[in-house]
Amino acid sequence: MSEDGEKVDWRQLREFAAVDMARSFVLSWRMDGETLLIDVDLFLTKEHPFYEKPRPAEKVCIRPAYIEFRYCDSVSAPVESLGHGAIDSLTVQDGIYEIGGDFGTVRIDAERPLLRLKTP
Repeated sequence: MSEDGEKVDWRQLREFAAVDMARSFVLSWRMDGETLLIDVDLFLTKEHPFYEKPRPAEKVCIRPAYIEFRYCDSVSAPVESLGHGAIDSLTVQDGIYEIGGDFGTVRIDAERPLLRLKTP
């Protein structure tokens, strides 16, 4: 993250290396104690260690995952009211994460996110 208050795009965050957030999809949002869990279908690029060659009927590698924001101090909207949809952007500035997409724009004050692929 930048120390000078500059807005940083997801492409510059190590948590999202070899992932294309702009081609990923939010399925649901929920709070688990102080942790915000965002259930996503995640687009993995060929450089990702868990990338798998798509089946003949598929064109890309999509894996189910969670984006976890631990020690979440605030979310700009009630989690129960947040919908699903394509992700347009994910940025961070001054420790505040902002996710934008079909579901609107959500600001999250929390620790750095963890990206967890779901196991089958």
